[in-house]
Amino acid sequence: MAAIGNRGTVTEAAGFDAEADVQRLRGAMKGTGTDEAAIIEVLAHRTTAQRQRIKEAYKQTVGKDLADDLSSELSGNFRSIVLGLLMLAPVYDAYELRNAIKGAGTEEACLVDILASRSNSEIKAITAFYKKEYEKDLEGDVCGDTSGMFQRVLVSLITAGRDESDKVDEAQAVLDAKEIYEAGEARWGTDEVKFLTVLCVRNQKHLLRVFEEYQKISGRDIEDSIKREMSGCLEDVFLAIVKCVRNKPAFFAERLYKSMKGLGTTDSVLIRIMVARAEIDMLDIKAQFLKMYGKTLHSFIKGDTSGDYRKILLVLCGGE
Repeated sequence: MAAIGNRGTVTEAAGFDAEADVQRLRGAMKGTGTDEAAIIEVLAHRTTAQRQRIKEAYKQTVGKDLADDLSSELSGNFRSIVLGLLMLAPVYDAYELRNAIKGAGTEEACLVDILASRSNSEIKAITAFYKKEYEKDLEGDVCGDTSGMFQRVLVSLITAGRDESDKVDEAQAVLDAKEIYEAGEARWGTDEVKFLTVLCVRNQKHLLRVFEEYQKISGRDIEDSIKREMSGCLEDVFLAIVKCVRNKPAFFAERLYKSMKGLGTTDSVLIRIMVARAEIDMLDIKAQFLKMYGKTLHSFIKGDTSGDYRKILLVLCGGE
């Protein structure tokens, strides 16, 4: 029943009793009104593995699906979080991707956030579940909804073929840096395929060397060059890849910050990251947030949300 990672705010509940949790959830939904506090108390304090046990026990005891029952009792952003918490990680990612693609318009930010930050095994699990659940091919759906070089980068990420060794080929790193430089800053127009080949295929340690070499050759940080050379979704996806290679928790901290700063809140981004990272690396995300913005993630969420939605987010965030 262990947590997915070891840097999360959500950890295994001690003395876990699925049957007792089922009774608490049933009580929370009985009669008129719903006891949201009880739902938060149970679901936000259990790991994904423990929630799966609760779902099974609920079905055995009640003969109904817990997600269906909660879905009809709850609404809005609070419901979105609760339903997200009931899903296994690749299932939640697949669900988010499907929602980002189907319907009018595409939420490109969702495609970028997920595909640029997940490991090969995570992406393979997402594509397998996507096919099983939606009887569609993730790559096909993404291709039907995106175009140009942005589409090609996403397709490359979906193949989940990145080298995940920690081997650094010094000569190749220098060559990679030189080729990216010559494909971008050093010429009119940009040969984006060169960026794709290096950024989507090479391993993390190797890329960090490439970025160092790139700085030497061009006198610029790779992120600055991407901003100068690209625009729109393509810029977003290449920047996300670079940021995740350098410091994944910092990437998520920045996404959270941008979802809340200024007028209004981009709830879809806030919910997706809080649900997906709560038991993986939320402690590191919070530390990065404080370092980058001088305020706690907790205080930001508190000031930007309200009601039960705020309460459950603050539990997933963990104390100040």
